[in-house]
Amino acid sequence: MTKLFISIGTIVLLSGAIFAQGGTVKGRITQGVSNPIHDASVQITAIKASVVTDDDGKYVLTGVPAGKYTVRAHMEGFSDQTRVIEVAAGETIQADFDLEVGGLRAEVTVTAGGVEQTLFEAFQTVTALGSGQVLGRQTASLGEVLDGEAGVAKRSFGVGSSRPVVRGFDGDRVLVLQDGVRTGSLGSGSGDHGETSDVPSAERIEVVKGPGTLLYGSNALGGVVNVVSDDEKESHEGFKGFLTTGTASADRSGLVSGGGDYGSGEVAVRGGFTIQRTGDYSTPVGNILNSSSRNNAGNIGGGYYGQKVYGTGLFSTSVRRYGIPFGGYFEGEDVDIDIRQQNRGLRYSGGFRNLKNSAIDSVQFSLDYVSYEHKEIEIDGAVESIGSVFDNKTFSYRSLFEQRKRGAMTGRFGFEGFDRTFQVNGAEQLITGKVRHNSFSAFTLQEYSKDRMKFQFGARVESNRLNPTTVAYRDRNFTGVSFGAGVNFSTWKGGAFIFNYTNSYRAPALEELYNQGPHIGTLTYEIGNQTLKNERANGLDVSVRHQSDRFRLTGDIYLYRINDFIYFSYVDDNADGRIDIEDGLPVAKYAQSDAQYLGAEFTSEAIINDKVTAIFGGDFVHANLTNNENLPRITPARLKTGLDLRAGSLTLRPEVSFTAPQERIAPLETRTAGYGLAGVSGMYTIGRDHTSHIFILGVNNLTDRIYRNHLSFIKNLAPEPGRGIRFGYTVRFF
Repeated sequence: MTKLFISIGTIVLLSGAIFAQGGTVKGRITQGVSNPIHDASVQITAIKASVVTDDDGKYVLTGVPAGKYTVRAHMEGFSDQTRVIEVAAGETIQADFDLEVGGLRAEVTVTAGGVEQTLFEAFQTVTALGSGQVLGRQTASLGEVLDGEAGVAKRSFGVGSSRPVVRGFDGDRVLVLQDGVRTGSLGSGSGDHGETSDVPSAERIEVVKGPGTLLYGSNALGGVVNVVSDDEKESHEGFKGFLTTGTASADRSGLVSGGGDYGSGEVAVRGGFTIQRTGDYSTPVGNILNSSSRNNAGNIGGGYYGQKVYGTGLFSTSVRRYGIPFGGYFEGEDVDIDIRQQNRGLRYSGGFRNLKNSAIDSVQFSLDYVSYEHKEIEIDGAVESIGSVFDNKTFSYRSLFEQRKRGAMTGRFGFEGFDRTFQVNGAEQLITGKVRHNSFSAFTLQEYSKDRMKFQFGARVESNRLNPTTVAYRDRNFTGVSFGAGVNFSTWKGGAFIFNYTNSYRAPALEELYNQGPHIGTLTYEIGNQTLKNERANGLDVSVRHQSDRFRLTGDIYLYRINDFIYFSYVDDNADGRIDIEDGLPVAKYAQSDAQYLGAEFTSEAIINDKVTAIFGGDFVHANLTNNENLPRITPARLKTGLDLRAGSLTLRPEVSFTAPQERIAPLETRTAGYGLAGVSGMYTIGRDHTSHIFILGVNNLTDRIYRNHLSFIKNLAPEPGRGIRFGYTVRFF
């Protein structure tokens, strides 16, 4: 027994000695080589190690266990940088980073898998835009800023209402989040409803492509869009912030946006605002009347960032108003229609970290309340009257538990839910009375890593209960299980193959169940179907990735087969061979049939030298019911090519894109012609010790081409914007 205790003590002492001899990683974070960046964070996420830089931009991480790691350098407003290092016991590794302001080509760390990862490491394919890219596009809505990214297009009823379409999926199958939390908007329910996200103040925008149901719920069957305004979980000393201005000629727009936070010790306060105006946008055939918009948004909050516990509170508000071009035309009236959105939110988020003697390494949680009001305003000359009022109140909650790594296993699990009350009154009262929607789900996502292979698997169980107050409507309860698995093979240096399989469910949306009446937002007389069942999707996604000093590639092929897919089935009750018409609109009832989505996408960068990078990408998707009836508003095939030219602090990016004709059209849908567009963007940066000045200049549609977006509800009446010049300026303080 004595020998046993001696042996155990020896092992413990040797283990402590080996740990004490762990390696050291140190370096310096600068901007433009000579300007230090203080309070930048340096992280090795695999071992939960992090540190911030000092006033000279230097950092030191000690006690790093021997192994191969990805080191990430992060500072708000700058493009993240990562380096792969290999640490041996007792060794010191020098890892310096020269960060660039988030610009035209940005490396961004994303949170698609529930933890921070590089785009290359994520199992699902993710598109991410940094703050500089968002500013450079000078757009008024979420769909506009993401349009043209591989696998992402825009659905619109005018530029103010545009919403992202991911791999051909739209509406309730694409979930929009703000800082990982539901926005409470009604953008998914109608083509003329926009999102409430404050795009100009975004630190980055992430698009998770393919089913995101395991972590985010059944509304994410097609994908997830997350607008990230702030992801800091560490304290800092002093002030950090930004001020942005911009203008564009195509819509005579103007923008002022700013924000910042001040830290002292473990406490910080923050706030921000956006004021944005656009006029009626111009096309080669004239201005599109009643397409203007305006947006006022603001937020204020604060937080505590301790070593073990952190928490933040934030109050946000926004008031938007945007026109619906030709809205009166569809109503059969000589009036203009505007939409006014008012969104007020209160959020508390926080967590526990660096937990000792526990199987749980950290806990994140959030509580969020959103009061959303949406008014449709009819304008007859100088007289305004309110036609319809939509009211949507949502309380949501979420908790995520990060497990401590055990050998080759790690993972996370959690639960989330929301309680929503929806009501509409007025001319477009498609649903009578209130509907209460309660949802709860629990999920887990586990990962096993060994040598050159990673295996991920997970599951989610979700319950949705809809309880209308009107006796003519049925209560409906839906429960479903989603599960999936993925394999990541590192097949060569810098390269990987990823295979993902998902089996996902989606509950019918309340609009699909209960809507009844003429609806401009879908250009149909809608008839809901209270007998709808869950959708069930089987998805396969095969991805190849390569990342090296000279070449980067992400390519995907995907196939989704969806049983009981919910769609519009046009009605011919009198059997005269023609679709029935009611209130001047075709009559359509929500029905179910099996459907299939097949597509591919890729993006690539060939780094010719330190001054020239060639860019090439494209996508296509075919979507139809299994009876071969095409689904409406599916993105045509697209290609994009360009150059990224750099000279010192100047970056230029000329691009040309080509869109094929869309011949695969649904009933009542019209064909759109193919087109090519040319544009150029430029950015110039001036760096100082505690400030960065960024100037952006660009030209869209250089040849003033007339073209139409196949996903627009008004494509037959309104082409897309013509030639336009845009300018932006940002100053960042750090």
